[in-house]
Amino acid sequence: MSTSNRWAWVDVDLDALRGNVAAILKQAGKAELWAVVKANAYGHGAIEVAQVARAAGARGLCVALADEAHQLRLAEIDGPILVVSEQPATQHEQMLRDDLSATLYNESTINDYAHTATRLGLIGRVHLKVDTGMHRVGVRVEDALARAQQIRTMPSLHLEGVYTHFAAADLPQHNETQKQLIRFRDFVATLDQHSMRPQYVHTANSSAALRLLDPTTDIVRVGIAMYGIAPSNELETEMSAFKPVLSLHARVSHVQHLAAGEGVSYGLRHKLDRASTIATLPLGYGDGVPRRLWSTGGEVLIFGKRCPIIGVVTMDQLMINCGDASIAIGDEAVLLGAQGNETITANQIATKLDTIGYEIVCGLNVRLPRHYINTTN
Repeated sequence: MSTSNRWAWVDVDLDALRGNVAAILKQAGKAELWAVVKANAYGHGAIEVAQVARAAGARGLCVALADEAHQLRLAEIDGPILVVSEQPATQHEQMLRDDLSATLYNESTINDYAHTATRLGLIGRVHLKVDTGMHRVGVRVEDALARAQQIRTMPSLHLEGVYTHFAAADLPQHNETQKQLIRFRDFVATLDQHSMRPQYVHTANSSAALRLLDPTTDIVRVGIAMYGIAPSNELETEMSAFKPVLSLHARVSHVQHLAAGEGVSYGLRHKLDRASTIATLPLGYGDGVPRRLWSTGGEVLIFGKRCPIIGVVTMDQLMINCGDASIAIGDEAVLLGAQGNETITANQIATKLDTIGYEIVCGLNVRLPRHYINTTN
């Protein structure tokens, strides 16, 4: 737990996290949950989230980088960790020593990884990623059997899993997801014909898990839903059993009463149409609050009421218009989360900025102290 006394902070509710993990496990049925904790657990704190998720029933973890996995191992977090994309050859030795599950899909990378494993006298666990239509990373479906056979012929490698990633599972009206699933199942059927089916065959990200798109998946790789944030506005109704884990708070650091016509912040771009109480909060884009939020209808809760952000968000501070309210230095404001009967969600902020909730929470950087609440259940 952070001991910072800064007047801007993030609360991470570990009880909410435990409840969300339980909801995912119920939804997943026989599939294992591998909790996605990349990007510092989407801004929530990778080590703390990984510890709680594992204790709550997550079988494994997923990260994007070998370095992210190494930090978890240094924190003595055990169990399977899948690195979900290929890593530079310079990191293969550490990955093998950390006993990670490597995602591989290029012929040369498979050879490099096998060579390093042979040199170390270790067996490298591998998940082959198949590109069924997202076209980001992965082996083409047409070449997937050859790559699987390549891995299987390497004495220093063990084909532990094969998987794919959906491009549009968060968009129920999109027809590409079913096409991707058919392509992947056809590939898995080919593996079965060659008696090459590995332990894990998996497809489901948060959206697919919420929508039960693939009841045969062996693993659900769940990130954003575990944090209580819907993968898209279209899936908000699927999130009734989930609670947001993260909230963003600040205390008023300055109060001023300005006359009508006065401007606020750089450029004095917004003039007050009437005399108002303006409160300053000591955080800004240096902490991950988007600079342009002032111009897109950004709001802050104070005493359970919505107050608009007024003037450009600066690096370390932002201002809110509290109207006629009586505000004092030290009063608590909520930028993300609940106060009174009002709630500001990550997706509400994202909609104002034409982005997604993922970006909002991932953008809250390490300068903001994390306070972990409800640490024991």
